[in-house]
Amino acid sequence: MVNRAQRISLIALIGAGALAVSGCSYINPQSTGQIYSPSDGVRTDMGSLQLRNILIVSSGENKPGRVIGAVFNTSDSDIELTISGPAGSQTEVAVKAHGDYYLTEKSNSSILSSVGAAPGAMEMLTLEQSGSTGPQTAQLNVPVLDGTLEEYQKYIPTPGAESTSDSSASSTSSSSSTSTSSSTSSATATSGS
Repeated sequence: MVNRAQRISLIALIGAGALAVSGCSYINPQSTGQIYSPSDGVRTDMGSLQLRNILIVSSGENKPGRVIGAVFNTSDSDIELTISGPAGSQTEVAVKAHGDYYLTEKSNSSILSSVGAAPGAMEMLTLEQSGSTGPQTAQLNVPVLDGTLEEYQKYIPTPGAESTSDSSASSTSSSSSTSTSSSTSSATATSGS
C-alpha cells in the first residue's frame, strides 16, 4: 500500500517532469507559428502584391536567368511589377486586378539578360510596383539555381531563343541596307547614262 508521503512525492515528481517538458515550448518559439517558404524560392509582400516561391534559374554566373514563381494581386486595379537585377537587367510583369501571374507559365516573360551570382548563391533583386496605389520599391534576396534539379532544367534560358531574335533583326537590317545600296547604285547608273 502506498502511503501519503509516497503519493505526495510521486505527484511532485510528475509535476516537475511536466514543467521540465513544457518549459522548452515556453522559452523557444514554436516553428509552426512562423511564416516561411516551404520551397526552394522565397516570399515577400509588397502592399497588394504577394510574391511566392521567387527564385532565378540560370546556367551560370553572368549568364541570362529566368525569374520564376507566382505573383498575386489583391487590389482592385492592375499593377505593373518591374524586377531588376544588380547587373542592370530588368523584366516587367503586368498583374491584373484580383489576378495571379505564374512566371513559369509565360515563355521568356521574366528573363534577366545577366545574373551576377553563380548557381547556389543568392542574388539581390529590386522590385518596383506601379499602379493606383502609387509606386513601391523593395529588395528581395533570392536563390539562384541551375538545372541540377530536373524540375528546373526546362526554365534555363536558351541562348538560341535570344540569338534568333537578334539575328532576325540583323538580317532585316542587312537586307534593307543591301536593297538600298543596290537601288542607289542602279539609280546612279541610270542617271549616268
